[in-house]
Amino acid sequence: MPRKLSFSKALNEALHQSMERDENVFIIGEDVAKMGGDFGITQGIWQKWPERAYDTPLSEQAIIGLCSGAAALGLRPVAEIMFADFLGVCFDQIVNNAAKMNFMYGGEASAAITVRASTGGGIRCAYHHSQCVEPWLMNIPGLVVVAPSTPYEAKGLLNASIRDNNPVIFLEHKGLYNVKGEVPQDYYELPLYQAEVKRQGSDVTVVATMMMTDLALKAAEQLAQEGISVEVIDPRTLFPLDKETIIQSVGRTGRLVVVQEGPQFMGFGAELGAIAASEELFEYLKAPVKRVTSEDVPTAYAPCMEDFIMPNLDKVLRAIRSTVEY
Repeated sequence: MPRKLSFSKALNEALHQSMERDENVFIIGEDVAKMGGDFGITQGIWQKWPERAYDTPLSEQAIIGLCSGAAALGLRPVAEIMFADFLGVCFDQIVNNAAKMNFMYGGEASAAITVRASTGGGIRCAYHHSQCVEPWLMNIPGLVVVAPSTPYEAKGLLNASIRDNNPVIFLEHKGLYNVKGEVPQDYYELPLYQAEVKRQGSDVTVVATMMMTDLALKAAEQLAQEGISVEVIDPRTLFPLDKETIIQSVGRTGRLVVVQEGPQFMGFGAELGAIAASEELFEYLKAPVKRVTSEDVPTAYAPCMEDFIMPNLDKVLRAIRSTVEY
């Protein structure tokens, strides 16, 4: 029987296996050692490697600053920022130190830092713990932004991120932690910088990430009963983006719908819309690009308000239908 693991257990297994393979890998962050992390992702690591798992004070700037120095010395730190919202606290260390390291020293100084951070809404964590921060990060040359949507991807992409010599921001959607899927027991890596076509289709291309990927797949399955063929693409690495896979798909379908959880203005979908409007694709478009996003407001705490603000299946279905019918 295929083995199934939760998203969180897949991440935990990746950390254990990466540490077993490379003694230069270590874990650092708030409550990641003895407690095993706020979401339990680092459980069992301190017990096995007490000299390679470090609890820190509540100072994200210190965590990433230490990681930059450690990486320059040849180590491979894996930092946990408890909530992606708090990346703003250490933004200077990420943007002006880690992201510039390889460029400043011509590749001779390593920047092999992996920063894990839980992101996204939908679990009633309110304003300061529910933001989708990928647009903050996707304008920073030198950074790699990774966003898995399945347990299989979580393990394979985290292993690959730890092995990569660039600073990686590894976004883990909180709503996916308990999702289960098939995960091989052996160590494996999945290629960074490469999108995956989750479902093939011919009428419309839907690009979605993290929790929104499952929403897009559910919409595609439902619309297939109506005779609408939906191709679903998950970028997996948000930056640098695998534009070619998206361009080839939209070139065939002539239609693009982007499903992103964060607010619409200046979001991930805006960049995809710009790509679709470029000289490479404009003449192939049969309809305007549609974006399904959260409202341009902070994420509310009240469940009914959070549900109203965020994308849902009905909104995705309406967007795809209107694009195909245009």
